[in-house]
Amino acid sequence: MRALVTGGAGFIGSHLAERLLENGNQVLVLDNLSTGSLDNIKGFSQKPGFEFVEGDICDARTVERLVKRSDVVFHLAAAVGVKLIADSPVSTIETNIWGAETVLDAVNKFKRKILLASSSEVYGKSEAVPFGEDDDIVLGSTCLSRWSYACSKAVDEFLGLAFHQQYGLEVIIGRFFNTIGPRQTGRYGMVVPRFVQSALRGEPVTIYGTGRQTRCFCYVGDLVEAIIKLAACKKAVGKVYNIGSDEEISIEALADKVIMMTGGKSKKQFLPYDAAYGRPLEDMMRRAPSLERIKGAIGWKPTTSLNETLGLIIESFRGCAKGDKQR
Repeated sequence: MRALVTGGAGFIGSHLAERLLENGNQVLVLDNLSTGSLDNIKGFSQKPGFEFVEGDICDARTVERLVKRSDVVFHLAAAVGVKLIADSPVSTIETNIWGAETVLDAVNKFKRKILLASSSEVYGKSEAVPFGEDDDIVLGSTCLSRWSYACSKAVDEFLGLAFHQQYGLEVIIGRFFNTIGPRQTGRYGMVVPRFVQSALRGEPVTIYGTGRQTRCFCYVGDLVEAIIKLAACKKAVGKVYNIGSDEEISIEALADKVIMMTGGKSKKQFLPYDAAYGRPLEDMMRRAPSLERIKGAIGWKPTTSLNETLGLIIESFRGCAKGDKQR
């Protein structure tokens, strides 16, 4: 099988591309390197069956050329990270909606199967925890740019399901919850790499908001396994699936755990959202998935605990720091 992974030089995309190669598949990666990095794919970029193309998902000609050569498409390319979304709402909307439309048009033209990556952000500020795939979504005011991302990913889902309903396209939608692991950067506001890097340097660990908000963090390797299994499951077509962990933790407790596991002496400090992002930002207090649908479809559940995942991330950052010193 030859798979096309859009956004394949990004955090999740690179892990997916690597796993697909390990499973004996050929892999094409399309990435414009706006948030992805060649460092993420350097460990396997020379392996037989791998090909990297630098390009944009809104470039219809490039997308069509690569889709034509593929058997299945994993569309992961998107604007990501709360900081990036808050700073660049126009490009967030354009990249997510226009990009998804461009990819879906090409996939439909050549009648390929596609797994479309969405986000738990589409649930917005719903309080119906744990979230079920058919639950109502509750978005905030259009005056707050944070909700532009949630809305754009919801439109992606509508588009994907419309292509399935109108054209019979084999579309599967995965709603990714907070995903963590090696290769993730804190540059765009991701909380775990920010905490780990600060703790390893002995700097204050900065918590945005009160720290009482809770999240569920899934190991990227577990999420990748779910993506691949869903793409191979015929009865998954035309449906939406939550993919994530149901191990819930508050952000302050996460900071405590990171400080303890790094063996550091960092202090915690709290920063209001307005100060962190330079503008008002509405957040939700809880976000946790129901995993019943995906368990029923492919028998999947995450197997890597938060402690195990944090250990891998801490080891990865320590290894990077050691390598920088040696160079």
